[in-house]
Amino acid sequence: MMSPPSGHQQLIEYLKALRLTSMRESFMEVAERAAQESMGYDQYLFELVRHEWETRQNRRIARLLRESGLPYEKTLDTFDLSRLPASVLQAVTLMKQGFFLEKAENVLAFGNPGTGKTHLLCAVAQHLVRQGHRLWFTTCSLLVQHLLRAKRDLALGAYLKKLHTFEAIVIDDIGYVQHNREEMEVLFTLLADRYERRSVMITSNLPFSKWETIFKDPMTTAAAIDRVVHHSVILELNLPSYRMEEAHKEKQTEQPQEEKSTSQKGND
Repeated sequence: MMSPPSGHQQLIEYLKALRLTSMRESFMEVAERAAQESMGYDQYLFELVRHEWETRQNRRIARLLRESGLPYEKTLDTFDLSRLPASVLQAVTLMKQGFFLEKAENVLAFGNPGTGKTHLLCAVAQHLVRQGHRLWFTTCSLLVQHLLRAKRDLALGAYLKKLHTFEAIVIDDIGYVQHNREEMEVLFTLLADRYERRSVMITSNLPFSKWETIFKDPMTTAAAIDRVVHHSVILELNLPSYRMEEAHKEKQTEQPQEEKSTSQKGND
């Protein structure tokens, strides 16, 4: 690469002061390509700005992914969408566009253990993060502990305000672990705070008819269900356990090998 003329040193300083790092690092390389391809000034400027924008966008997405706490391996590419009922697949297609975030709608995924609830919601959430949306993943148990700590520090309002910066919170496994009344009160406070303002994405093994075991009394249960169901997308994953299917496939693969090994021993 050619050495920059002396006049370019001032340009480097300006770009550095303006924090246009990508442009500072690439303008000479792009200038060489512009000369070779007979680019006009406008095309040269466009290429520089595009490179700066793409670099910043990639860094922003990487930061959002780290901040989200989402498991990187749970993506739409690693989820077998063919297992989904047609109605659920249609809902997922719409969810990927992110309209439910704009409308502060909720997403509720129900099903038995191993049916892919967590993977599916995490995959959709990661897809949205890669589009530039800000989401956060947490288990219900961990979220409750954070809320309780904030309440005991007299900082619950500030913590809810902080969580409000996330367009959606993915709350995994509501009802999987039993909590006491105080713990469920702070969870209800969160759901009420986000109602019609921000989205929640919830997975649960328990249908609504059993949510009283979560929120401990009928009135709180009814109020909680009312807030999460109003303006919501409900995904019923009435599927066989994915983990059980995989274990069965592995067993079928291993069985012929064991039979072959036994047969060889018998022939020895």
